[in-house]
Amino acid sequence: MAHADIVRWLMELSTCNLSDALDSLGIQGAPLGIGPLWSECGKTAGRAMTLRLVPEGSESPVEGTLRAITAAEPGDLLVIDHQGRTDVNSFGGIAAFTAQRRGLLGVVIDGATRDLEEMREMNFPAYGKGFIQQSVRGRCAFESFGEEIQIGGTKVTRGDYLAADENGVVVIPGERAEEVLQAARRFYEREERIKREIAAGTDPVEAHRMAGYETVKSEAGS
Repeated sequence: MAHADIVRWLMELSTCNLSDALDSLGIQGAPLGIGPLWSECGKTAGRAMTLRLVPEGSESPVEGTLRAITAAEPGDLLVIDHQGRTDVNSFGGIAAFTAQRRGLLGVVIDGATRDLEEMREMNFPAYGKGFIQQSVRGRCAFESFGEEIQIGGTKVTRGDYLAADENGVVVIPGERAEEVLQAARRFYEREERIKREIAAGTDPVEAHRMAGYETVKSEAGS
């Protein structure tokens, strides 16, 4: 499946359907505690450009973040591993402005950010664990970009796919994206079938049984 088709389907399916598909395939891809940072933050999906920030080091987190953004491809998402810290900033308005100018589609942070009003005005989706007013400068350090990281207990590598909406974030290994999407579409179709049956007057329990929702897991894993 072409990259553009993968992204299109990620945008059309909910992270709930995608998470069910990941579960059915035995893939750990549901970071915990990361969500939209304002009420109308737009859904986003794309390939990961990974970035790791650490408590101490000699590398500027500002310069390191800008280098990561510069190295990313248009259509990527910046994914920041800051070990879930909400007492230190991880991202900000200049980085968001630069990222959007270079064609990135959003940021996913295992940590906190500031300058939310700027990101909201730019319509630049930001997902994370919280917000903070302080600068990142002098409070942490840049370690690396483009390498394997973790967010919310879930591994992310450069080129994995992420989707983020109001339900949370999912991480899909790049080499299994098509398989996950096929399973997610089956879950979506079964749920729609159940709702149609209930709307037509079928007993909800019977509608659920008739749709064979529980068999989707075995179908996906076969």
